[in-house]
Amino acid sequence: MAQLLTLWRAAQLVGVSRGVLQRRIRAGELHSNEGLVSSDELLQLYPQAEFENSGALERVAKIKETAFARRVRERTLPSQEVLAQRLFSQSQELADARRHLQRYHELVIALQTRIHALAIESGGAAARSLDAFAEKGLGEVLATESADVLAIMDDLLKVMSAHVTMRTSGREFLVEGHDSLLEAGLRAGLNLNYGCGNGTCGLCKARVVSGAAVQVRPQDYQLSEAERAQGYTLLCTHSAASSELTLVTLEADGPQDMPEQQLVARVRGVKPLATDTLQLHLQTPRTNRLRFLAGQSVMLGLAGTGDDMHATYPVASCPCDDRNLYFYVARDPRDPLAERLFAGGVKAGDAITVWGPEGEFVLADGRGQLVFAACNMGIAPLKSLIEHALAIDAAEALSLYWLATRPDGHFLVNQCRAWDEALDQFDYSLHTENDVSKGARQVVSAIQVDRFIMQCDVYLAGPQEFVTTATMGLHEIGLPQQQIFATVV
Repeated sequence: MAQLLTLWRAAQLVGVSRGVLQRRIRAGELHSNEGLVSSDELLQLYPQAEFENSGALERVAKIKETAFARRVRERTLPSQEVLAQRLFSQSQELADARRHLQRYHELVIALQTRIHALAIESGGAAARSLDAFAEKGLGEVLATESADVLAIMDDLLKVMSAHVTMRTSGREFLVEGHDSLLEAGLRAGLNLNYGCGNGTCGLCKARVVSGAAVQVRPQDYQLSEAERAQGYTLLCTHSAASSELTLVTLEADGPQDMPEQQLVARVRGVKPLATDTLQLHLQTPRTNRLRFLAGQSVMLGLAGTGDDMHATYPVASCPCDDRNLYFYVARDPRDPLAERLFAGGVKAGDAITVWGPEGEFVLADGRGQLVFAACNMGIAPLKSLIEHALAIDAAEALSLYWLATRPDGHFLVNQCRAWDEALDQFDYSLHTENDVSKGARQVVSAIQVDRFIMQCDVYLAGPQEFVTTATMGLHEIGLPQQQIFATVV
């Protein structure tokens, strides 16, 4: 018997992204009823031989193995307490289903008995026909049927991972392994409200509307009796105790909802990516993380060096990992902080003050196809946007066009290649040109050839000359201004 599955569960079961299933729905290959799809149709689109190798079944197989590596187990399975809660929740649902099924069976048997007696008493053709219909129908129901493979897998995944829905925004995410609700939400790209992340400040307070949450980490913040009675909990110290959970909490809708912050981070490493490009890796304290949106920038200042040792850089990493901040720094004699970094004056463990975030170059709710066009160091904010788009499964297709006018060229080509090999919906194109304006026109021409431009949102990042020329070129080929987003780097 077919089972209705959410798109999140369906994508997880057959080993594809949610965007792929959405494309098949729009193409009429898969039918959706209020966001639910039939397991029978999924089996037709993805036969057993195809999804047996999906991540879902791989995890099922690993669970059956006795020599299961500890690292993989911790990533796959929740803690014993959470697992017990979810199993108990599933057992309750199964007990309810069995109880109702038994009552329905008794009712059908009673009706069949009365119909049979009526057919004997009256001898009418209608009564005999109804008696035969009931006998045949009950026999078909009680006959042995083959098990729904996807339904079995879905029941198992409900124990291993919980599906969470945000009541106000409608956004969804999965809680897997030992993640708290906050960690899982951030990893999925949600812009949740939080502060310390360790149960002290109470800013990640949320109300459980349906389902159940269980505390998995200690907390100092004390909820009032009224808050407890209304179902409030802390996202950073709780996980999902049921397979389905609905929450109400604050989410940032845009840059205007990001608070101004100042914190001191520590240098984890300074790594050369090319002759004139460095990667700066900062780590924030566990109790004071940076909240920011993908594509935004921050100002960095080297502690104890005066006002001249400050510089603003785009964050080149995803907000889903809020403790680890990455920046790409180009050699520039006009930038004292960059010169200090290239001279080896900044070491692991040094303190760097972070102010921010700032900027409105963030991912917008728009088309299903996203085009990213970078020039030189403009790759930094675009990398953050790409990682965020992948985290939230926001696009059917993502394309990156990267123009290099610096001798360093494309210092992240290995990252681009890795995305391209791992993701069906991602592709990239590299361009080299000494003249920025000429290179920008080449990029626009390439976009026009590769893409049906009217179905795309285009994100531009690079020097002013690149942004201006590319924007004009996009206008000339008919792309409306509301589909162009740009920042100068």
